Amino acid sequence: MKRKYPVQPIAGVGAVIVNSRKILLVKRSFEPGKGKWTIPGGLVELGEAPEETVIREVMEECGLEVENPALIDVVNNVMLDKKRKIKYHFIILDFLVELKGGRLVPNEEILEAKWVPLEDVEKYNLTSSFREFFQRNRDLLEKIDSYFFDEK
Repeated sequence: MKRKYPVQPIAGVGAVIVNSRKILLVKRSFEPGKGKWTIPGGLVELGEAPEETVIREVMEECGLEVENPALIDVVNNVMLDKKRKIKYHFIILDFLVELKGGRLVPNEEILEAKWVPLEDVEKYNLTSSFREFFQRNRDLLEKIDSYFFDEK
């Protein structure tokens, strides 16, 4: 299925990883959202459960092992072109995941990855879908922490 000018919405996932009041943000290398900050994630492959997708995508994009995905939100992300035609349409299932291990090493889909204090997130040039998610879920994110991870 083509991403640009699709004939139906495309299912994707996002990984919410919080540690010591910091959230893992990634700066996208490609459209949509090129050069903007969001959470790691990607598209659900045929036959794959969204929970499997979020675990796979975090490993592929960031080199981190995660586990225990828990759905916390669904974001409908529609982007229009200048003629108001739907250029992209993603339905994104955002999962809270726990860090299990690995080392943060971004792949070619990511320009940069960093742990950002929750109070600083909105200072970043965020994708519109992640900004919407963050504003809606900020209180929840401030109450959770991934106690399995040591940043060092």
